[in-house]
Amino acid sequence: MRTLTQSFLLDMLDQAERSERGRVNFNYHTAEDVVQRMINVMTPGSYVTPHKHENPDKVELICPLIGRLAAFHFDEQGEVLQAFVLDAEGPLRAVDIPARTYHTFFALTPAAVLEIIQGPYDPKTHKKFAPWAPLEGTPEAPQYMEMLLQRLAGWSAVGYPNLIPHNPTLIDLIDPHPPLPLKTDLHPPTPPYGDPD
Repeated sequence: MRTLTQSFLLDMLDQAERSERGRVNFNYHTAEDVVQRMINVMTPGSYVTPHKHENPDKVELICPLIGRLAAFHFDEQGEVLQAFVLDAEGPLRAVDIPARTYHTFFALTPAAVLEIIQGPYDPKTHKKFAPWAPLEGTPEAPQYMEMLLQRLAGWSAVGYPNLIPHNPTLIDLIDPHPPLPLKTDLHPPTPPYGDPD
């Protein structure tokens, strides 16, 4: 059996801080394994392109072991359906994401995240990137991420006092209930941003 230690996670956090992408990962699986298990360590500002797992359909579990994340669930047009703050030491600890569900997550603090998803892994079919969202590495990506985080922080001013903004990109969680409302007036940038290939 293999174990995971706090010192290993802290070493990975240090690596993520020095990484150009602001994140690094450690895989417990091989590409052929039917259950993919990994630790994804990320820092605030690291952008994960909204995506879904479809054809083949895969469910995914995201659980921070250290730190705090903002997780977003979108409809097919890019409207936010749900948003959560996941906290390794808070009341909301994980989210289980069904197949064919557009989603993304960003680190609100340096975070180490356990991810479990069905395998095997094929880079050509693993993710379907959202056509309405900018891809990682494009000039529009930081602005889009900032817009989502600003919107999340702004919900605290319209009846969701559980979300308290500390600065433009970091928020804290007092109480995760209720979740943020279905549908919002959030409108992502106009598509398309191109194919990742």
